[in-house]
Amino acid sequence: MPKGSEELTNARREEILNACIKLYETMNFKNISIKEIANETSFTRTSIYNYFSTKEEIFLAILQKEYEYWVADLDDLIERNEVLTGDQLADALAHSLEKRELLLKIMSMNHFDMEENSSMERLIEFKRAYGNSIKAVTNCLKKFCPQMSEVDRQDFIYAFFPFVYGIYPYAVVTEKQREAMEKAEVPFVYYSIYEISYNSIRKMLGT
Repeated sequence: MPKGSEELTNARREEILNACIKLYETMNFKNISIKEIANETSFTRTSIYNYFSTKEEIFLAILQKEYEYWVADLDDLIERNEVLTGDQLADALAHSLEKRELLLKIMSMNHFDMEENSSMERLIEFKRAYGNSIKAVTNCLKKFCPQMSEVDRQDFIYAFFPFVYGIYPYAVVTEKQREAMEKAEVPFVYYSIYEISYNSIRKMLGT
């Protein structure tokens, strides 16, 4: 058992987040409830409200952690490399996104609901992590693409982040969706998260 209230709080928050992530692997956002999450933890549904006010706040906290992991990867990329070509940077960014499938899934499917039904305090915490991801990508551009102007970097950011929101639905397709595409005679070619990201980032970088 963790010692001290802060350690206990952090441990229980992590348990709640991990329980929700486990459910999200087999259930959709709509069907996951606080009760369902509580059933996967070692404490009661009432206790969860000591840490999160809504289901959406739990998902927002998961998304915040995923952004923090991504920022850590980008910071490590900057630390480990002195020079990268455009192709190498596209490859590295694509691999960093490939590792964050949960981030891409939540962003593309449930982002608005999470923000709308979370407290201002939780939303500010999340926006801070989101802002740090923009700074991390910008720092990659400053270091590895020194020829880019400030306007060029801003243009890249405003193309890159909306693009990231749309990766998951193109890379992860259910059998039902695939069947519907076939019956609707809509051509479908599978590309992985990495392939979609790498090819698109190269074009954004002009390589």
